[in-house]
Amino acid sequence: MRRLTGILVAGAILMLPAFSQNALAQAPTKLTFEGDSVVWMMSVKAGKEADFEAVIAALKDVLQKMDAPEAKQQAAGWKVLKAVKPQPDGTTIYTHMISPVVPGADYGVMANIYTVVKDPTAARALYDKYAGAFDKNILQLQFNTAADLGK
Repeated sequence: MRRLTGILVAGAILMLPAFSQNALAQAPTKLTFEGDSVVWMMSVKAGKEADFEAVIAALKDVLQKMDAPEAKQQAAGWKVLKAVKPQPDGTTIYTHMISPVVPGADYGVMANIYTVVKDPTAARALYDKYAGAFDKNILQLQFNTAADLGK
């Protein structure tokens, strides 16, 4: 029985790196979209709108500082709208309107910020604001243009 316990403990210790945050950080998932345009709605906790907007301002700054031309294309086609009134539960709806979508580009808010903000303290402060403000994703729709009435 002791031998079996020792084998199980040794196996568990060997598996720990697979569940560490460093292992997760090494394989980030890109947030990419298909189609021409995206409507992505999320709710932000009551009283946390300023924190969320500070993160979005940092995202804008980062996209403009990046050398990759795709980043500037992303910024040019990405608007974040804020609902005029809060929801009955106090949350505020923000809508990301992205058009045109840059094929293959990463639209992860924090992933983009981390490419430029290298100071761990500053990056953590932005993450804490974003995580603390975020309530939930409401909807994410990806579209192709069916008709352009302006052309």
